[in-house]
Amino acid sequence: MKANREDGDSSDGEWTSKRQKVMDLPSSPSEEPLVPYNDDDDDERRAVNRITGGEEDGRMVGNKEDDDDDDDPYGQGSISEKSNRLVEVRRDCPYLDTVNRQVLDFDFEKFCSVSLSNLNVYACLVCGKYYQGRGKKSHAYTHSLEAGHHVYINLRTEKVYCLPDGYEINDPSLDDIRYVLNPSFSREQVEQLDKNKQWSRALDGSDYLPGMVGLNNIQQTDFVNVTIQSLMRVTPLRNFFLIPENYQHCRSPLVHRFGELTRKIWHARNFKGQVSPHEFLQAVMKASKKRFRIGVQSEPVEFMSWLLNTLHADLRTSKKSSSIIHKCFQGELEVVKETQNKAISEKREIGGEQKGAPNGKDGVIENSNVAAETYRMPFLMLGLDLPEPPLFKDVMEKNIIPQVPLFNILKKFDGETITTTVRPPARMRYRVTRLPQYLILHMRRFTKNNFFREKNPTLVNFPVKNLELKDYIPLPAPTKENEKLRSKCDLIANIVHDGKPDEGFYRVFVQRKSEELWYEMQDLHVSETLPQMVALSEAYMQIYEQQQ
Repeated sequence: MKANREDGDSSDGEWTSKRQKVMDLPSSPSEEPLVPYNDDDDDERRAVNRITGGEEDGRMVGNKEDDDDDDDPYGQGSISEKSNRLVEVRRDCPYLDTVNRQVLDFDFEKFCSVSLSNLNVYACLVCGKYYQGRGKKSHAYTHSLEAGHHVYINLRTEKVYCLPDGYEINDPSLDDIRYVLNPSFSREQVEQLDKNKQWSRALDGSDYLPGMVGLNNIQQTDFVNVTIQSLMRVTPLRNFFLIPENYQHCRSPLVHRFGELTRKIWHARNFKGQVSPHEFLQAVMKASKKRFRIGVQSEPVEFMSWLLNTLHADLRTSKKSSSIIHKCFQGELEVVKETQNKAISEKREIGGEQKGAPNGKDGVIENSNVAAETYRMPFLMLGLDLPEPPLFKDVMEKNIIPQVPLFNILKKFDGETITTTVRPPARMRYRVTRLPQYLILHMRRFTKNNFFREKNPTLVNFPVKNLELKDYIPLPAPTKENEKLRSKCDLIANIVHDGKPDEGFYRVFVQRKSEELWYEMQDLHVSETLPQMVALSEAYMQIYEQQQ
């Protein structure tokens, strides 16, 4: 018996050595060398583990695969004592012909459709659904067995795997899917965007223009769509967000979601001719603490103001530093505030100030009845007051829709026209002391009272090109010697409101710079229009660009 056991041991040893020799040989010329199984671990964490011997916080961390271990199929962070396994990389996958690009949609949140977790999420390239992990107890692995769908892409690392076999697929034919998942632009491509006149074709055969794609109205989110489409025409802002390196220091999810949406709108190899701003809307809901949310209509001017101020606050590196938002949109006003002496004296009694002390940044000029306070303030947009519509019908039993030139309502900022405020009672005069590169004008169409919301139907007549501001409002002389006064502006976006105050909808007219054509955009509907049609609608908000 002893001799037989020894013979058996020696034969086992020979068989083991033969198997090792066979395993050392390459299996086929199409296969590439094996790579470590840590597809989701970054190099930095591996280096730390090597230096510290795999110890962190007093426990063994090891170099584990965070989503393939049987003990921890979803990458939840349980301790694994398994050794570092290897992933086979292959070019010849027999299931590549099952990939269905028609069903792929990467616009929605990256959550597992079963566990609703956002850790290690994979997209099935056959049915388009999202599943978590790829270990033997994971939802993606189970789906591959139940449905027979075998090709999956990691939504974070962009690596493609075949399940349940577990090998990585390295095939150039999948690069178009990676590009749709995470579009990228070089600086040269960004500079050429406004010169590109070429149309792109979606998988369904429809043609679309990069940058002129429709946005999905998820539920009463047209106020977000028109704001996004308008901001996409602001060239420095667009160019800044097309390159993620410009804001990689920022930790705000809103900034990164806005950058992703900008890249998806402008990239030319999309599978479909529209984009769904779902992830951006989720970031907006969270950042605004549900002030703006899906299913509740809001005004674009409120959303635009909140978005610009929030992006500026998130992008700046210190309290005194500027951002791309202020470089594009910030101007300066000089405000003269005249109040009755009674109100001034009451303020002084409350504040305990001495009589005759200056009150305000630039001081107070007092008369017997009026105290004038002058100060300067920055602005991102200018609000224009529309004249009141007529109360009574005309001879034809119809209400006449009044019209007013833009220059008449711009006189509010000429430094002489007086605007009266009720609370607190004061007389205000405004004068523009510095023009921004992009001027946002807002026509105050909606008024609220105790009972209902009213809309002013007055039409504003405005030029589409060559708006000469210096003829109507006094502008400051340029500070530098060789600098010219840039007072001519061209319209690049015009948001309009149609319908009743509470039941209406928003649409936007935008200009395509490469051909100087105008397009009307309402959610998914995009159509070319004449410049004359832009001025015939009830303008709500406009963006003008200074002529260079």
